Amino acid sequence: MTETKISLILKEMYNKAPKNYQLAMIHIFAIYYADIINENKFSKDVILSIAGMHKSYKTELSKGIKLSKYVKVSEEMIQTIKNIEASIL
Repeated sequence: MTETKISLILKEMYNKAPKNYQLAMIHIFAIYYADIINENKFSKDVILSIAGMHKSYKTELSKGIKLSKYVKVSEEMIQTIKNIEASIL
């Protein structure tokens, strides 16, 4: 997984989020991809920049990454994320 691909996944998740659920989608993204982001030392600033999102969302990414130690993403949402992954070359 590259920093570019993970950024495009975030962008797609955010853009496809139901109204008033965009921040929740950032948290879900960060929970799901926390290990990849941390293991590869991906920059939150770069992820947001590539995704075309404001740098203020860095706090939301950090919250999701911290939450990943305590919560898991639902199977339904995992399938949605995998579908998004497959649609991004």
